[in-house]
Amino acid sequence: MPRFLCAVLAVILTVLVDRAVEAADAGPLPADLKAQIFRYLDSADTDEATRTLQSMLSDPDVTIDQAVRIIQTERVYPPQPTGTLPAERIDVRGRAYHLALFIPLTYQPAKEYGLVVCLHGAGFTGEAYLERWQARLGGEYVLVCPTVPMGAWFTRGAEEVVLATIRSVQRRYHIDPDRIFLTGMSNGGIGVWVIGMHHAPLFAGLAPMASGLDDVLLPFLANLRSTPVYIIHGAKDEVMPVELSRSITNELTKLGYPFVYREHDREHPMAGGHYFPKEELPELVHWFNAQRRNPLPTTVTVVREASHLQPFGWVRIDATDPIAAFSEDLISKRDDLIKRREYARLDASIVGPNRIEVQVDRVQRYSIFLNEQLIDSSKPLVVLTNGQVSFEGVVTSSLETLLRQARLRQDSRQLFPIHLAIQVRKQP
Repeated sequence: MPRFLCAVLAVILTVLVDRAVEAADAGPLPADLKAQIFRYLDSADTDEATRTLQSMLSDPDVTIDQAVRIIQTERVYPPQPTGTLPAERIDVRGRAYHLALFIPLTYQPAKEYGLVVCLHGAGFTGEAYLERWQARLGGEYVLVCPTVPMGAWFTRGAEEVVLATIRSVQRRYHIDPDRIFLTGMSNGGIGVWVIGMHHAPLFAGLAPMASGLDDVLLPFLANLRSTPVYIIHGAKDEVMPVELSRSITNELTKLGYPFVYREHDREHPMAGGHYFPKEELPELVHWFNAQRRNPLPTTVTVVREASHLQPFGWVRIDATDPIAAFSEDLISKRDDLIKRREYARLDASIVGPNRIEVQVDRVQRYSIFLNEQLIDSSKPLVVLTNGQVSFEGVVTSSLETLLRQARLRQDSRQLFPIHLAIQVRKQP
């Protein structure tokens, strides 16, 4: 047999053996562990979740790899209602909110679907937006339109409703976590900006319409480094002047971030230029179809005020110098810290194999969350903060870290068994 052919056969045999070994190592997953993991992730009872977690951590046979495989591949979606569901509800902090949903009639639990979350304007409800959207989304998206009083999407309560809505739909229907979109009109568009900027790693894209931002919020646009935006605004809008969107696009241009800006001249007989022309929908849906979230970008930028110190992708600001703090409706307070836009900022980049460089401003302590897709945990890791080495060594993976972060984030594509806490040295 020719040497070349022998070499080819040897390579093929090696690959087949390696795959067989990997399959053997993976093995079947224990059914009771699957039940425990999803009970822990889904339980609204904190005590039950704690007991379930301790049970898993006390079992020496439970591994990180098993938990990752279960979370990413083993969730079962039972049959659910399809079609138009205009009168669903969700409870947030003891208060009921209405949801209107459209589930494709061809929905199959084994298939992943995109999710479009639509926020209504003042004087409307979520149900009012169903008809316009459902005919144009086709069979590839689940549509959910929550309702909050007065369309006040810029409040902390409304922010919680949006996040709870997404999680509720994800548990019932098979949603692709890399194809979640947030869109809204007028007040709903303001909510898209405010919620989307604070929770940018959750979304594949944002689509605000006929809306804008107060200038004290413009620094938070930096959070959209990996979250593209599609903006629609009427040139003749007298309710939300078009200059609001123009100023935002100027800021996004300075940042070098991706966005699409559609400015139209159409007018509605009743609303004038302050409306969303149905003619704009096909291009927007086409844009949705082209977007996929990158759940683990190698560069992350996060700007925070004091009331939003939750994880942002694989980083989290934990403690800061005195900075601005928003009130319950997020922007009503106008103290000097807000007027001066005194926020904390962190920029983190994985610049090479197992080397992370971080720049911070007004940050005293922060966390990095890692997995094997971001680093090689068997080799030393170097972290530099403002040019100084703040960590050098081998990191440790933890099943507890993985599970706690999985419950907190509810995102099967952002699983982190490594948590590194960094204290920022004061500059001399």
